[in-house]
Amino acid sequence: MEPRISIITVATDDLDRAVGFYEAMGLKRHAGITDGVAFFQMGGAILGLFPRADAEKDSGVTFAAAPSAVYLAYNTRSDAEVDEVLAAAEKAGGRIVKPAGRAFWGGWYGYFADADGHVWEVAHNPAFPIAEDGTISLPD
Repeated sequence: MEPRISIITVATDDLDRAVGFYEAMGLKRHAGITDGVAFFQMGGAILGLFPRADAEKDSGVTFAAAPSAVYLAYNTRSDAEVDEVLAAAEKAGGRIVKPAGRAFWGGWYGYFADADGHVWEVAHNPAFPIAEDGTISLPD
């Protein structure tokens, strides 16, 4: 197995509402694949939105309601960008779970929940460089 994640799929209770949230966050939905699913290019990975009932039927697993033990993370290039992303999430209909603040590891971070309650960490960690194309690297 190659060390990468290809697609992160999030089960949603309302696909249209979830799409609206992520579009309001500035993401662009892939226009070619829209029948009962939504895809957003996220740098080298893809964020997929799939109706919860369909995801459960497809996988054979009953998913716990959000939030779960898994959360998503979006790293930024500056402390100010953390604040901007959290404000955009709130404006788009999300909920601030933890306001931005200084982390014990020295960075700046906060958390929001999307329209379905899925939790995202938004962080600026100067030790994790982000390339121009958005790919992130672990420190040397």
